[in-house]
Amino acid sequence: MTAIITASELAHELTGEDPPVLLDVRWQLSVAKAAGAPAFDGRAEYAAGHLPGAVFVDLDRELASAPGEHGRHPLPDLTEFGAAMRRAGVSASCPVVVYDGGQGWAAARAWWLLRWTGHPDVRVLDGGLPAWQGPLSADVSAPAEGDFEPAPDAAGLLDADGSAALARAGVLLDARAGERYRGEVEPIDRVGGHIPGAVSAPTTENVGPDGRFLPVADLRDRFKALGVSEEAPVGVYCGSGVSGAHEVLALAVAGVPAALYVGSWSEWSSDPSRPVAVGPDPQ
Repeated sequence: MTAIITASELAHELTGEDPPVLLDVRWQLSVAKAAGAPAFDGRAEYAAGHLPGAVFVDLDRELASAPGEHGRHPLPDLTEFGAAMRRAGVSASCPVVVYDGGQGWAAARAWWLLRWTGHPDVRVLDGGLPAWQGPLSADVSAPAEGDFEPAPDAAGLLDADGSAALARAGVLLDARAGERYRGEVEPIDRVGGHIPGAVSAPTTENVGPDGRFLPVADLRDRFKALGVSEEAPVGVYCGSGVSGAHEVLALAVAGVPAALYVGSWSEWSSDPSRPVAVGPDPQ
């Protein structure tokens, strides 16, 4: 099973006998440029037009729990997550396609959570809503209740200690922008820099100008150049477990399994006792 689907493939599947459940997860990281600037409103974007039949999923409320000691987007309560997915019509026996506004980060977070909790068939619309050439709808979808019950896989999840160990024993990729990895700027968290041993791998370099993933061969070459191989385990972190999920998705497209440190830098950097590396060198 592939982890992504093209717009033309999705249009074809939606006319078939077993159409996928559609989840709209439009979201943007809200870093206000000026005091009082309105935050991005994904629900309003959904109301203005979405793929017919899609259900809106709120990343901050349904794909994460409240910010705290475990970061800005910690894991959601799995009971509440399961209930949210069932309300959206998600069942274990039905395929799911997730999309967002084109960046791919939010859709990847939903993809990762569903896959990590045991859903067997989840894909992300490559390129997001901008890639869709069909009609949009302003109707609020009310699907039949699904039956999905989360069953998480411990192997796909990293915590702070596991990430530190993986940076020494395998490959830990930092999906943030290079300047944040190097500690030159830090617009959100307490301190800039990276987990010692982590390799800078901005997730923005996994896609082309249209927001779609690079060809599989190019992704494999990119990750190989970053030290990824079949011999070593791979993990990913970012600022708060959103763009990192997109890197895990890119690795899946390339055929490489990887774990996600959901707390990411927002959790790691909040504890002054944890070491911080700066500059371009992983160590």
